[in-house]
Order: sequence, then structure tokens, then C-alpha cells
Amino acid sequence: MQGLHLTADLHDCACDTRWLLDADALGKRCVQAVERAGLQAVAQLFHTFPASAQVPGGVTATVLLAESHLCVHTWPELHAVTLDVYVCNFGGDHSIKAQALLDDLTALFAPSQIQQHRLLRGGAVTDQASLMPVGKAVR
Repeated sequence: MQGLHLTADLHDCACDTRWLLDADALGKRCVQAVERAGLQAVAQLFHTFPASAQVPGGVTATVLLAESHLCVHTWPELHAVTLDVYVCNFGGDHSIKAQALLDDLTALFAPSQIQQHRLLRGGAVTDQASLMPVGKAVR
């Protein structure tokens, strides 16, 4: 169950606007990035949200990986993107591949500001007090 969860919030993206508006183009590019990183795509879903009178519709690109998932969400009206890469390390450590995937997509969007988070998940629990039984209220 151990793995690495990477997230990035990209602001002021200077990329070609098709990456923010075209779910199919972005989805294909995501699958290519997955392959370049050495990860294995097993399913995918790309969705364009309808535009309104106030804002263009953004897109969501999700690629399910044998190792876990990649999700990309765009906000074209804000020139912003969120990236979410999670890899479980079953069968080997995929952390370097996850970082390569995140870096590849970050470069695609050319943000001027980036907020990144790195979370190690499912490690050995050393503090039994941190475990909460299901169905029990915390006081």
C-alpha cells in the first residue's frame, strides 16, 4: 500500500490554449507523458466542461495507471491547472517515474507560479494513537 502522491497547482500558465480547452488533445498528450515516464496506462477518460456566457469550459483528463492514476484539471479563465499523480509502489518504487510525469506535464503548461506537494502514503504506522478505528468518534 506504500506510494507517492504528488500534486501541483499551476498558475499563470503561458501554454497554447488548446491544452486548457481541448480534452482530446490534452488526453493524448497525457497518455504520451505517461508512456515517456515509463508508467502503464490501463484506462482513460477525457471530458470537456461546457462553456458559459462568463467563462470557457475547462477540461479534465484522467488516466488510470497500473501503478494508480493521473488527473489533470484546467481552468482556462484563470490560466490555471491542477495536476495529481499517485503511484503505489507495489512491485517496485515508481517515485522517479511519478516525478518525471509531473515534470513533463508542468513543462507543457509553462506556469509562472507552481505550488507542489509530495505525500508519502501507506508507510509503516509507528504511532498507534494515530490510528482511528472505523466508526469511532474522535473526542
